[in-house]
Amino acid sequence: MAASVDEDPGADGRYGAYLLFVRWREGADRPAGHLETDYLAFGDTAEAATSPLLHLTLQEVKDHLEKLIAGSGERGAE
Repeated sequence: MAASVDEDPGADGRYGAYLLFVRWREGADRPAGHLETDYLAFGDTAEAATSPLLHLTLQEVKDHLEKLIAGSGERGAE
């Protein structure tokens, strides 16, 4: 998991930050894909946008991941 931020600000001048989850398959030597949240925070700088994500609890991060998995249908596919 990584707290990620856009490289450039949006049209409104703010940076958007989101969570990125890398997906691995058993025995794989490289990532099999990824899931990412919608923007969860915004800021005038990349650091300001990312800061709230770095303060999420483990349970909050897990909740975001579970929602992404449920929406992707991945759990039922394996």
